[in-house]
Amino acid sequence: MVILSKPSSFFNGVPLIDLSKHDSKNLIVKACEEFGFFKVINHNVPMEFISKLESEAIKFFSSSLSEKLKTGPADPFGYGNKQIGPNGDIGWVEYILLSTNTEFNYHKFASILGVNPETIRAAVNDYVSAVKKMSCEILEMLAEGLKIQPKNVFSKLLMDEKSDSVFRVNHYPPCPDIQDFSGKNLIGFGEHTDPQIISVLRSNNTSGLQILLKDGHWISVPPDENSFFVNVGDSLQVMTNGRFKSLKHRVLTNNVKSRLSMIYFGGPPMSEKIAPLPSLMEGEDSSLYKEFTWFEYKKSAYKTRLADNRLIHFEKIAAS
Repeated sequence: MVILSKPSSFFNGVPLIDLSKHDSKNLIVKACEEFGFFKVINHNVPMEFISKLESEAIKFFSSSLSEKLKTGPADPFGYGNKQIGPNGDIGWVEYILLSTNTEFNYHKFASILGVNPETIRAAVNDYVSAVKKMSCEILEMLAEGLKIQPKNVFSKLLMDEKSDSVFRVNHYPPCPDIQDFSGKNLIGFGEHTDPQIISVLRSNNTSGLQILLKDGHWISVPPDENSFFVNVGDSLQVMTNGRFKSLKHRVLTNNVKSRLSMIYFGGPPMSEKIAPLPSLMEGEDSSLYKEFTWFEYKKSAYKTRLADNRLIHFEKIAAS
């Protein structure tokens, strides 16, 4: 596994967006342009939904490995351990990947001691529906900030009943061997961008998340269990013709505390065509990307390693 020097301090420059304020739309646009990442407060996601799902997740991950393995392998949905994706990426992580489709079969979890599949289903559905509503609100504020009509140009893709959105719960156990590497950390989840439109992350009060700044430096994000962190995804980068940049991020392990994170990945329907919006281009020839469907991009991304630049195959090559 990759061993990294432990960062000495937290980055205090993450843009903070108060969703209850009317002027937030311009601040969100600025954050997406400068970082591709921001933190939201006053998000209206009930704390009871958050704590209920976290409680169910902790119960699940506290089960024996042999019990958890009965709900895997992730194909792509279900339980996975250390193996991230199909192409050899490994991290100090275990996870559950779930479809946000309400018809998803939770009975894989029936064998887990103390975990009731219907309780998990209810906890996930409550949480995801609230986070999805918040995500759509953010995307509509983005559209307004960009002066795009109609304002649901992004949010309608998440609201579509065929939306290919997924929900992931990551658990990073404390790394017992880390004491052998004084002042070092192991990679929990390697550097990557998210291919969807938007990602909304919430974690417990444990550090580990790092983002890559434009100057090439990795910096640690202070944990905040009451707020949500939002990432621009590759698809939103394309739809804004590169005005917004999808953010490279990674997670380091902690040698003392376990870290639990819950991520909603808002994706479009499989057949949806992804291309720069005409109102954000100066003319047809100014598009930086070829048009592609979400199915094509997802299929291509699935063949890559985590750290690869997945969009490079869909960029238009400027004529020399």
